[in-house]
Amino acid sequence: MKRTVIALCIGLAAASVVAGTTAPVAYPEGYRNWRHVKSMVIEPGHPLFNSFGGIHHLYANDKALDGYARGKFSDGAVIVFDLLEARSTDQAVTEGGRKLIGVMERDSTRYAATGGWGFEGFAGDSRIERLVGDAAATACFACHQARAAQDFVFSSTRD
Repeated sequence: MKRTVIALCIGLAAASVVAGTTAPVAYPEGYRNWRHVKSMVIEPGHPLFNSFGGIHHLYANDKALDGYARGKFSDGAVIVFDLLEARSTDQAVTEGGRKLIGVMERDSTRYAATGGWGFEGFAGDSRIERLVGDAAATACFACHQARAAQDFVFSSTRD
């Protein structure tokens, strides 16, 4: 997989440092033990397949779960977009290797320029290889602005 992010502005996209002045979003240790919000599969033929084809799992920490319920996310909310390869054999779709982990972290002070959200993407199973930089933070937020009425979050626990 090419190590540049084409348009990591779906679900939870990725980027962290806005104008080089804020601390990067941390890797979400233990996120698979958080609440599973939903899953989906993007298959060939979907317009986002080249960037996001595969199995998506979304996880939320307790503060993010409260944000889903209230429609407004407080500082400390973290949403994780776990993207894995989708393997189809014998009429069954199973998880393949991890493509990336996208993270949205709510901190209204640190990330004021991007609606209070910090974004980051981690390559494959790496906890340190970041996929996004300053320019992508702006690009990711530009996508998420379409969801301003939902506090810039695409996913929902009601979908």
